[in-house]
Amino acid sequence: GTRLVGDVAFEEVAAKASFITPVPGGVGPMTIAMLMVNTVNAARWQNGLTEMDL
Repeated sequence: GTRLVGDVAFEEVAAKASFITPVPGGVGPMTIAMLMVNTVNAARWQNGLTEMDL
């Protein structure tokens, strides 16, 4: 059978990596969340406001 993982050669890196994020889910939701934070901070900066702290 096949195993669904992210864009990594799972068997090659399993012994070297501390963590491998499986799919589905993966790091996509975190990437989107941080993109939104950066977008809001850019808008705040353009309007003379301070950045949000996380």
